Amino acid sequence: MPPALNRLAEDLNSRLEAAAPEVLAMLSAYGRRIYFPKGILSQGAEAKKHAHKVNATIGIATEGGHAMHLSSMARHVGDLAPEEIYNYAPPAGRPGLRERWREKLLEENPSLRGKQFGLPVTTAAITHGLSLVGELFLDPGDLLVLPDKLWGNYRLGFEVRLGAEIVTYPFFRGQGFNTEGFAEALATHARGREKLVVLLNFPNNPTGYMPTAAEGDAIAAALVAQAEAGTRIVALCDDAYFGLFYHLGGESMTESLFGLLTGRHPNLLAVKLDGATKELFAWGLRCGFITFGPGRPDSAEEVCTVLDAKARGAIRAAISNSPMLSQSVVEKALSSPSLADERKEKSELLRARAARVFEVTGSPRFAESWEVYPFNSGYFMCVKVQGVDAETVRKRLLEDEGIGVISTGPHDIRVAFSCLEEEGVEPLFEALHRVVQKLRTD
Repeated sequence: MPPALNRLAEDLNSRLEAAAPEVLAMLSAYGRRIYFPKGILSQGAEAKKHAHKVNATIGIATEGGHAMHLSSMARHVGDLAPEEIYNYAPPAGRPGLRERWREKLLEENPSLRGKQFGLPVTTAAITHGLSLVGELFLDPGDLLVLPDKLWGNYRLGFEVRLGAEIVTYPFFRGQGFNTEGFAEALATHARGREKLVVLLNFPNNPTGYMPTAAEGDAIAAALVAQAEAGTRIVALCDDAYFGLFYHLGGESMTESLFGLLTGRHPNLLAVKLDGATKELFAWGLRCGFITFGPGRPDSAEEVCTVLDAKARGAIRAAISNSPMLSQSVVEKALSSPSLADERKEKSELLRARAARVFEVTGSPRFAESWEVYPFNSGYFMCVKVQGVDAETVRKRLLEDEGIGVISTGPHDIRVAFSCLEEEGVEPLFEALHRVVQKLRTD
């Protein structure tokens, strides 16, 4: 027998039932059970606000009115105050950071303006965010629809950890995204099911592809059409490489699909996953966000409040909260007047590398060694090696040439141009060409 629901979970579920019953139906069994407790944290929050004499609720050590700390650590963290470093952060993140990130979303995604969506919830980077939304919306046996060019960790997180089933469709059709195949996959896998979870990872890992504006509209239209047909859809937008758009071979979208999907249909819940990891070039800080975009504008605020509480409960149950130091650094960076110029400088550096890769790999002399998959954004590009096994190529390239790449399928090789200096691009692909040709003639 399933465990009885806590009264707080029942209350959240009742509020969601009244505001958006289709969203309640999207939740997993765990998503229905989870709640944010009214215990130490809520009592501590009340004390922080009203205990003007003594606050003896905090689970940290203090000294002289500040968080107790060690000089051997303090000397390495610049001008941050002790409370910005050593204190626990709230489970959903620093309030100022959450507000700054929401402002960033509105600035960079014109389609979001005027729409109702939630305040971003802070996570320990995007992988943690993916784990959380998986817990909230996926039961064992549920389907997760993805293209066949996908980040391998999705399988570990969603299939191995949560017991969901990933089903795929061909990513490319010709020189662009396979919008027809995507729509067909939705219709096919919706048969006999009330819910689908769909993951949209753009710019894509491993291919480095960002859809064109027309393709983005077609993706959104396919999801809305399936929602109109009665399928409840949770659309996860993994925007890890957002902002790194290079427009190679033509113009791509420059905003997230999240903006095109929010507020479109009651059966469609958009969830944005992003963070400082790549957007602010801060990989090790592990600072990410989940943002909910409900389909009913009139009840979106209530839906977001409930989902926020459930996300906070899931964070509390798993890791308690994300690191304060990382959040403080990111929040201060977002308030810096030079941040936009700094990001542009780094993005231009990556664009130049991507352009050089685009030029070199498309040379006719390499045509018999590989086919280049379309790429225009992000960190990566892929080639389909001709007539040889990709894993064999990878190993031989490493052993004979001292060059490391990733094999992502029977014939696909992924190259991270993000870590290549421009002068290193041509030598790498010359070496790859030599290895492919040698293997073909052995």
